[in-house]
Amino acid sequence: MEFHPVTSPIPTPERYEPHLPPVPQPRPQRTTSTWSWGSAVVHLERVGDPQAAVRMLLVHGAGGNAAAMWPYAAHLAGLGAHVTVADLPGYGATTVAEPGTVRYEHWRALLIDLVEAEHDERPLILVGASMGGMLAYDVAAATGKAAGLVVTCLLDVRDSAVRARLSWHPVLGRVAGPDLRLLAGPAADLRVPIRWIADMRHIANTPALVSAVLTDRTGGGGRVPLGWMRSYLDSAPVTEPEDFTGTPVLMVHPGNDRWTPLKISRAFFDRIAAPKRLVVLHGCGHFPAEQPGFAQMLTAVTGMVAELTA
Repeated sequence: MEFHPVTSPIPTPERYEPHLPPVPQPRPQRTTSTWSWGSAVVHLERVGDPQAAVRMLLVHGAGGNAAAMWPYAAHLAGLGAHVTVADLPGYGATTVAEPGTVRYEHWRALLIDLVEAEHDERPLILVGASMGGMLAYDVAAATGKAAGLVVTCLLDVRDSAVRARLSWHPVLGRVAGPDLRLLAGPAADLRVPIRWIADMRHIANTPALVSAVLTDRTGGGGRVPLGWMRSYLDSAPVTEPEDFTGTPVLMVHPGNDRWTPLKISRAFFDRIAAPKRLVVLHGCGHFPAEQPGFAQMLTAVTGMVAELTA
């Protein structure tokens, strides 16, 4: 598998940067490359010093992309990490031959292959935002190559309470079992606006940031195949939390998350057998941008980096 540098301009920072704490100065190095994975040409962004002692893979969720993750990657790079962000198929600048055929399991397989392809002797921290938290958890479980795991949420969609919170209406979130057949067959490849399914109104607690997400056509303003939603709601973790023992887990959960409140992640988090720590980010919404929670998040991750580089 080869990674190819690209010269196309990196997406401008104006959409998301104004809504988060200022990016550290001087601004960290930011480069892009592409990676061929199946029929997809995956857009990758690298942030920070390539020779940093710690590597991070930052995983976005539904409605996210590398552009939305850039301010976080910049702050994480400031902690002494080289950060990689991948646009998952259907989002950002990643292209795929048949967008309607993208499924949740493709996301998970892509990330597993990316970790395997980039493995080196440095410690790797997987960082998952929103539903990217469970993706990062699965990648850690499947590869055994993560020295640390940082998540904002751990959403186990087998839990009816989780499903009820994910959609814009609780009834849609309770779709299960035979009802999922409605999202199969000829309609599976139909792509519909994400906001028709997910409760994107509560992705952030400030109207301006919500608007920035919902007007991003390669992010929260984009479309998702119905078959992707079916595959997501029908998914299960790679490893049950009681059997997840090898990778320390840090959950930095927004304290004022109006989309996926802490209690629905605690149900899974409390069952994890590995060493774990919970930090509640005071004042933060689902898209953690507010202080003092943002600073609390960086302090907690700084502690993990220090432990891995001691």
